[in-house]
Amino acid sequence: MSVAVMLFTSDLRVHDQPALRAALHAADRVVPLFVVDRGVHRAGFDVPNRRAFLADCLASLDAGLRERGGRLVIRGGDVVEQVCRVVTETAAREVHVAAGVSAYAARREDGLRTALAALRCTLHVHDAVVTVLPPGQVTPAGRDHFAVFTPYFRRWQAVGVRAAVAAPRSVRVPELPGLPLPRRSAATGISPGLARGGEETGRRRLAGWLADSGKGLEAYEDRHDDLVGDATSRLSPHLHFGTLSAAELVHRARRRGGPGAEAFVRQLAWRDFHHQVLAARPRAAWADYRPRGDHWRSDEKEIAAWKAGRTGIPIVDASMRQLQYEGWMPGRGRLLVASLLTKTLYVDWRVGARHFLDLLVDGDIADNQLNWQWVAGTGTDTRPNRVLNPLAQARRFDPQGDYVRRWVPELARIPGPAVHEPWKLGDLERARIDYPDPLVDMAEGRARFERARGLK
Repeated sequence: MSVAVMLFTSDLRVHDQPALRAALHAADRVVPLFVVDRGVHRAGFDVPNRRAFLADCLASLDAGLRERGGRLVIRGGDVVEQVCRVVTETAAREVHVAAGVSAYAARREDGLRTALAALRCTLHVHDAVVTVLPPGQVTPAGRDHFAVFTPYFRRWQAVGVRAAVAAPRSVRVPELPGLPLPRRSAATGISPGLARGGEETGRRRLAGWLADSGKGLEAYEDRHDDLVGDATSRLSPHLHFGTLSAAELVHRARRRGGPGAEAFVRQLAWRDFHHQVLAARPRAAWADYRPRGDHWRSDEKEIAAWKAGRTGIPIVDASMRQLQYEGWMPGRGRLLVASLLTKTLYVDWRVGARHFLDLLVDGDIADNQLNWQWVAGTGTDTRPNRVLNPLAQARRFDPQGDYVRRWVPELARIPGPAVHEPWKLGDLERARIDYPDPLVDMAEGRARFERARGLK
């Protein structure tokens, strides 16, 4: 009896799972393995919201495997050590894993390759499981990655996407011990409105979104920035944990066709773009991709107010409070709060990126860090000194103020778009609401930023 090990990482699904399919083809029996990695905990990425969502994902993956006669084997500790133990216990000759792009993933793969070679076991690293295209597949002449999205996207569109593979009909697992599945209820400090995770939930979410003509794929081009309409796909947590396949999403969107599908596929290409940047420049997770000589301010009271959603800028505070409650925030909100922190308050982007990673259920090191750098002007933005005006953005994406009233209840009695500028109310009206004045005048903040960047 031949045995292979399938090491799950950020690909917690049975549908369109090329690494699992390869392991099943390679051996009579397969060990579907997940290691609760203590290295992730040490690195500060094992936070309550993602821990709870992960528990949902593992339970769903186990259920999917059991439907096919298998089960998920859980181990805990160092990944390399635990994989080697399973290989020794089962006499496995192959280990299959999806490729990662972070420095941590690269170290994990290197460690596995060396340790498994000593056991005469082969490591197979599979590309295009986590992303649509492998990070190194699309490169400019003479360089290892694209630094600007538009030329990357043109090349990305011209490359064929691998075909989606069907879920296996059966999975035969050898007998060996494992730990109990982690439980969502054991995760303390999670956001009250955190969504459920897992492949079944993700596929159900996808099907419902595709079928919704008012707020789904068909309307995506026009409505994905509609804050009050909540018309985003909300699929990012499932992409982060790999309960949905990015390649499958491209195929399903393109089959539907239309401007909405094109806009959605473009967002998936942005995700690939960030992964290829990080794969080529792992230090960009914490170091400026394009240093601007910034001397960031560090006002702890302002940072605390930003985190708490008490900046006095309603659209920003609404977004930050949604983050606290749901562990998630729409993309437009992320741009607004990041611009205020880095450009108007002139606070280091790493402060905001760390706070996002502490709360976001989809806290992906490539997307999160490089989006923050894009907004801060230290990343790949071709207009690094652009500043988003939160009032102009509020009028455009929350024209009647309903999004603000939903998340900032102390402003709920202010009608219409006036809710975006509570400082314009009369003294008596202002005295009736427990809401702060703006931390900074927008014009003064912009001028300070421009002086710091040497633009004035």
